[in-house]
Amino acid sequence: MSKAVLVPILARGVAALTAAVLVLLAGPAPVRAQVVRTPHVETELVSGALAATPGSTLHVALRQKIIPGWHTYWRNPGDSGEPTRLAWTLPDGWSAGEILWPMPERQPIGPLVNYGYSNEVLLPVAIQVPAGARPGETVRLTAKADWLVCEEICVPEEATLHLTLPVAAGPAAPHPVHGQAVREALAAGPIRGALTGTAALANGQLKLAVLGEPLRGADAARAYFFPYDGNLIDHAQPQAVERGPGGLTLTLAPGYGAQGGSLAGPVQGVLAVGGKAYEVEAAVGPLPAAAGGQGAASSTRSGPGLLLSLGFAFLGGLILNLMPCVFPILSMKAAALAAHAHEPRTARLHGLVFLAGVLTTFLALAAVLIAARAAGETAGWGFQLQSPPVIAALALLMLLVALNLSGVFHIGASAQGVGAGLSRLGGAAGAFFTGVLAVVVAAPCTAPFMAAAIGYAVVQPAVVALAVFAALGLGLAAPFVLVSFTPALLRRLPRPGAWMETLQRLLAFPMYAAAGWLVWIFARQTGVAGLAELIAAAWLLALGAWLFGRSQHSGRPLPFRLASGAAVLLVAAWLGVAAFGAPKVEAGPGAVAEEAWTPDRLAALRAEGKPVFVNFTADWCVTCKVNERVALSSAEVGSAFERTGVVYLKADWTNRDPAIAEALAAHGRAGVPLYLLYAPGAAEPRILPQLLTKGAVIDALEEAKAST
Repeated sequence: MSKAVLVPILARGVAALTAAVLVLLAGPAPVRAQVVRTPHVETELVSGALAATPGSTLHVALRQKIIPGWHTYWRNPGDSGEPTRLAWTLPDGWSAGEILWPMPERQPIGPLVNYGYSNEVLLPVAIQVPAGARPGETVRLTAKADWLVCEEICVPEEATLHLTLPVAAGPAAPHPVHGQAVREALAAGPIRGALTGTAALANGQLKLAVLGEPLRGADAARAYFFPYDGNLIDHAQPQAVERGPGGLTLTLAPGYGAQGGSLAGPVQGVLAVGGKAYEVEAAVGPLPAAAGGQGAASSTRSGPGLLLSLGFAFLGGLILNLMPCVFPILSMKAAALAAHAHEPRTARLHGLVFLAGVLTTFLALAAVLIAARAAGETAGWGFQLQSPPVIAALALLMLLVALNLSGVFHIGASAQGVGAGLSRLGGAAGAFFTGVLAVVVAAPCTAPFMAAAIGYAVVQPAVVALAVFAALGLGLAAPFVLVSFTPALLRRLPRPGAWMETLQRLLAFPMYAAAGWLVWIFARQTGVAGLAELIAAAWLLALGAWLFGRSQHSGRPLPFRLASGAAVLLVAAWLGVAAFGAPKVEAGPGAVAEEAWTPDRLAALRAEGKPVFVNFTADWCVTCKVNERVALSSAEVGSAFERTGVVYLKADWTNRDPAIAEALAAHGRAGVPLYLLYAPGAAEPRILPQLLTKGAVIDALEEAKAST
């Protein structure tokens, strides 16, 4: 640096330092304030600047240092509490605005949720300095502060606070101690004008759609709306969020102020998203599609993100192959694979066609699910097994496949050799059909890792959702495709021979078991009357299959085929026109005393301070039934429920229930099982693993008791 440049810089520095020393030695202290200590809070007024400038805005904050475990309140305290208030006494011409509230914390207290602050908080206020303020004079600002500070009990406290500071002719420097803290408190307040909103009441829910550039790409995982009106929403209920191309739509439980069927005026509050706060004033009107408000909402527990969801979906599809509901279907392809183990080209073709069947069906089901949710339906994954006619048709189809494997009849052209029977199910059409059947029957058996992926997928744009479901299909089909493209594995199988016919007959029994399982689900859905009809239809279909088999070995096949066709037509007619409205049969009592789940019953129990275990289940969910048999129906677990006082609620989704679908969506799930354990005082439930053990359940119950 040249001497010509360096000398002026040093001269300015020396002058500034000299001026500062003269102020310190000759003038009054820039800012003076006393600290007031009450039993629970230390308070004082702090200034963001060393002096006030005529005609400017000075930010002064109430600093509250709260003892550990206690808290004060935001402008809307939530379900209980009172906000901090300030009453100012200022010199003539000076004026104070409202508190510029920083974003609060959610504070669960038993069944309630409050909004406030803990540890230390600064509440800034804008002070307007009049243009006539005289530089060199000292002014005294006084504020009487009232607040409520709470732990398990609440204590009202107050203090009269003073702040003395000089008036300076030019811009004042930031306060060296409090300046940065005041700036941070202002930054933590809501940003105005960045978002637009629309609100509407629909189906007992308050929908808040918010649009704006800051929401594009923002992480909505923990988006939360803090309303200014304390009666607008039920603060203890979860807030669901759905992302759209231009914003977000939140689904809120209405409070007393919004339960009359209409909104009195615009919905105002603060939206916390992506670590920032935005002020929202939402006019009442139709929700914009760009905010994603046309579909069902998902939980603020946002999914794991696209890449992780794709990985979870693929892994979940792999694990799905091990679920009991999938094995009967894959046994069909195992037989076909054995038949073509020494025909590499045919084996590879079958693998690819099976993959095509799986992907096509997964994407078709996903498209129906996405369309239903976009239309406002509360459908979830596995929705096809909530329809008794679909269950009946699948049960009869499984019976036909089993009868075919048992040799009662044959499908397709005959083939030479021992492997002929298997090749009839092993053609390309059979491989595709097996992929279709595997998805329709097996996919609702939600495997580990599937829940998070599906919960994420159903609230994303259609392209993203279909990609996740495609990854799930790839995982399901991967083992079969891998084996079909691995000659070394195929060569380990013996060549076709008599053993294959034995294998074919043996693999019929898993299909009979699958048919029996579906019949049981149907009986649970429709009752005894519906079960009797299905048994009659199964008998008639079996007779038709036997007649068709007789026609294949008879010199006069026409009479047998006509009789077989008549039997099949009668069964089809029953599926088309039979009524499925018989009352549902209730399950008998188990080892654990259970109650039916409803949102009101859950809320009542939590309001009483009781721990609650909620089992979201369905009779068509094999994972659910295994968990109930292994972990929830044992005497040890029943004793643990009694000992800990945890109330067991069962949310049965065997038949469609919009309330259960909405509750699943509120926790980021689109299917069952889901196990929630609400401990007293906890704002959010603990989510238990999808695969339960007795030990895991008992440990969780004991922990819930310990927190009571």
